[in-house]
Amino acid sequence: MISLAGRDILHAWGKFVFTGIGLGLLIGVTLVMAGVYRGMVDDGKALLDNSGADLWVVQKDTLGPYAEPSSLTDDAHRAILAMPGVALAANVTYLTMQVRKGETDVRSMVVGIAPGALGAVPGWPPYLIAGRQITRGHYEAVADIATGFKLGEVVKIRRNQYTVVGLTRRMVSSSGDPMVFIPLKDAQEAQFVKDNDAIWQSRRRTEANPAFNQPGVPGLLDAVIASQNTNAFVNAVLVTLKPGHAPDEVAESIRRWKRLTVYTRIQMEDILVGKLIATSAKQIGMFLVILAIVSAAIVAFIIYSLTMDKIREIAVLKLIGTRNRTIAAMIMQQALALGVIGFVVGKITATFTAPLFPKYVLLMPVDTIVGFFAVLVICALASIVAIRIALKVDPAEAIGG
Repeated sequence: MISLAGRDILHAWGKFVFTGIGLGLLIGVTLVMAGVYRGMVDDGKALLDNSGADLWVVQKDTLGPYAEPSSLTDDAHRAILAMPGVALAANVTYLTMQVRKGETDVRSMVVGIAPGALGAVPGWPPYLIAGRQITRGHYEAVADIATGFKLGEVVKIRRNQYTVVGLTRRMVSSSGDPMVFIPLKDAQEAQFVKDNDAIWQSRRRTEANPAFNQPGVPGLLDAVIASQNTNAFVNAVLVTLKPGHAPDEVAESIRRWKRLTVYTRIQMEDILVGKLIATSAKQIGMFLVILAIVSAAIVAFIIYSLTMDKIREIAVLKLIGTRNRTIAAMIMQQALALGVIGFVVGKITATFTAPLFPKYVLLMPVDTIVGFFAVLVICALASIVAIRIALKVDPAEAIGG
């Protein structure tokens, strides 16, 4: 019995192989896109894991500190620390900005961490791969290795310069930006204190306001100016619980008595994945659908083209009594073989190109397995057009001119 798939591979191997490579590149892009989504989810979970917190206390009625701006007075952690079930409460600030090193800028999330025992306070990087933790109250930094910073280098954040004393790994924001940790007071100044020109302009506007120049209220103007230039704010309070206390119960207690919004780990994960990553997930899903349609169109066209080139051979098979089911199986085998070649090329392409992407790409085995069977299904469906044409071939064409 003549194998149509085998004959096409042997006699038109160039077209078949190059088509498989082209299809493989599309499949590789599809796997990488799925890996980008997985990486975004993993970045969000890594952010929560590395914070070391059980609860996130933020400004009332906000989704802070990652999805929305949040502002709390920096003395709020003292009242929270007195709540039942709370073991530790630490202030923290988050500011995504460009950190300058020499003549270049690096997009980073600057994290202000509260002073305390090394590694024992929530918000600190849980481990280092080189150097040491921050020990001074000012002008020291710990950076994620993805920033490209090295130990001893000096980086500039706003108006101040910081020496990199430690390096960590996989400390990233939900958008994949590497983190740079600095002392809390420095981070508060970088985020909340105005520059000199802005302070001068604010002072002039305040002095020109008659409401603040009342003769009977001495010191009012100075108090207003001082309040405008304060940096006594943080973005959130990270809370760790004592053993045996349920996060939901402690969170509800803080909400009731402190009039603040509190999120547990499960709730914060829902915010990161369900809100921050939702739009990106929809975009990636649309790209995956488009790539699947394009891949199916390519397979359908190639199988159709190869089948049309073998119309006479198919007519001969029908003339000698070959069943339609056998002919359909041969064409189906050809399509599946093309899909297997394409998937192997795509998997190799995705594996070697994923580390080159600026964002973290997480290739999971389950996605590979699902992708393999999806490719086979797409190839099988794409071969239906060619099968229908083959089954309509008149056996008389085998002896025609």
